[in-house]
Amino acid sequence: MKLSLGRFNQLTIVKEVDFGLYLDGGEVGEILLPQRYVPSTYIIGDTLNVFLYLDSEERLVATTEHPLVQVGEFAFLKVNWTNEHGAFLDWGLMKDLFVPFREQKQKMEQDKFYLIHCHIDEESFRIMGSAKVDRYMSKQMPTYTPGQAIDILVGQRTELGFKCIIENRFWGLIYDNEIFQPVRVGNRLQAYIRQVRPDGKIDLMLQRHGKEQRHELTDTILEKLQEAGGTLPFHDKSSAEEIYDTFQVSKKQFKRALSELYKRRKIIIESDGIRLK
Repeated sequence: MKLSLGRFNQLTIVKEVDFGLYLDGGEVGEILLPQRYVPSTYIIGDTLNVFLYLDSEERLVATTEHPLVQVGEFAFLKVNWTNEHGAFLDWGLMKDLFVPFREQKQKMEQDKFYLIHCHIDEESFRIMGSAKVDRYMSKQMPTYTPGQAIDILVGQRTELGFKCIIENRFWGLIYDNEIFQPVRVGNRLQAYIRQVRPDGKIDLMLQRHGKEQRHELTDTILEKLQEAGGTLPFHDKSSAEEIYDTFQVSKKQFKRALSELYKRRKIIIESDGIRLK
């Protein structure tokens, strides 16, 4: 059995004690799941999905709580407190995530949020954070295809748009003129690959373009019309904000979808809205 420190593991209950459960840790021995995390129902031999980390006394311990970041991932975390050794960030567990001074790009301040990468320190074997995130990006050439759906973490505002971390591996960029929805640093979103450049840089978009995206939108409009009894107070003169709040697309994309539905004789466009034909 190979355990993954700082990640979730499937471990078997081997015995019950007054202060919790002991789980089978293979070669490292039994691992305690403290009483506060014990499920309401269980039997010896059950398998639990637990997160493994080191407690304040550097002992391996399990929890059923879900941290905000696991080893190998990036996240925006808030600094709970600092001392002469570094900063301690809130990652959703009782013991804060430590970021030593050597892993800070600038001195971290209490109550501020920072983009960090979670890793295991090779010297101390402790779970640690680092604000020097570029060193943890993949050096491989991306193999994404245009239109491919991916998960992103919005990482940094730039003059061109937003730099985003793609699936904990690569930087990508969403240009300002491709953004038709509120976007903030720290957001986790689904996005799409616009292109992978020959130098490996990746351009992103938050919505699909072309026929595939337009067909999805026309289906959505028809569904909303049916749910609303056949009429909706939207038309090609509606404001971009109203359209985005309901359909999460730009006004330009919405007007193209209305035009397609009109040509297919699915809707009638009136001065105060649209209705099913």
